[in-house]
Amino acid sequence: MNIPDSSTTAVELRDVRMIRSGHRVLDGFNLSIPAGRVTAIMGPSGSGKTTVMKLISGQLKPTSGSVFIGDQEIPRLKRSELNRVRRDIGVLLQNGALLTDLTCFDNVALPLREHTRLPETLIRKIVLLKLQAVGLRGAAELYPQQLSGGMNRRVAMARALALDPELMLYDEPFAGLDPISLAAGGRLIQQINRVLGITSVVITHDVSEVSKFADLACIIAGGKVVGFGTPAELSSSDEPMIKQFMQGLPDGPVPFHYPAPALDADIMGPK
Repeated sequence: MNIPDSSTTAVELRDVRMIRSGHRVLDGFNLSIPAGRVTAIMGPSGSGKTTVMKLISGQLKPTSGSVFIGDQEIPRLKRSELNRVRRDIGVLLQNGALLTDLTCFDNVALPLREHTRLPETLIRKIVLLKLQAVGLRGAAELYPQQLSGGMNRRVAMARALALDPELMLYDEPFAGLDPISLAAGGRLIQQINRVLGITSVVITHDVSEVSKFADLACIIAGGKVVGFGTPAELSSSDEPMIKQFMQGLPDGPVPFHYPAPALDADIMGPK
C-alpha cells in the first residue's frame, strides 16, 4: 500500500453503489479522506457507516463504483494482494473482539507472532510499548474479563497498532463508554494519529465528541455524503439535514419511521 504525505488522498470512494438484501445502502457515494488526518464518519443509524468501513477494508465489494487505498483499487485485488494491503490496516471493532482465553499481552502479541518472524525478545518489547501507548502496560498479564469495557477497547487498540499500520479504522469506538473513558478514548485516537503520522477513520455518532478529536467529518444520509468539512463548519451549517443531525433534532429531513404503507391500510390488510 502506498499512502503518500498528508497533502494527498489516503482513501477514496468513487461513485459507490451498494445494495444489500435488496436494500440500497449507498447510492452515488463519493468520499475522499486525506492522509495524515483523523476523519469522522457520522450519520443516522442504518445510514451505511459500517458498510463504508467494510468497503475500505475489502470485507465487502461495491455493487458498482470503486474504492481506493492509496494507489490500490481494493475491489480488483486478488486475495493474496488484499491480504498484503490489510497488513497496513489496523481495525478496532466496536466490542474490541479480544480473545478471552489470552492475556492482554498475548492478545497484542498475536498479530506479531502470526505475521512476522520476530524473536520473542523483540515481540515483548513491541507489545509493552504498544500497551504503554494506551496506558495499560501494567495490565499486560491480566485477562480481558478482568478489565472494564473501555480498558478492553484500549487493549484492542494496542493490538490493532501492533504491526504499525498506515491506516486505522475505528468502528464506534465510544459506544457504551462512560464520559471519562469516552474523552480519554478520543484524545488517545488524536494523539496516536499525530505521533505515528498515520491516517484514521472513525465511525461514530457521538456528535459532541467529534470536535475534540477529528480534523474532518462527514455526514452520511440517504446513501450519500450530505456534509463534509471540519466539525466547526458542520456545526454552523444551515443545511437542514446537517443541522438536524448535528443538533439531534427529532424532526427534519431524516424520518423517524421506516417507509411503510398507511397504518390503516396496513392494519386492515388487502380487501
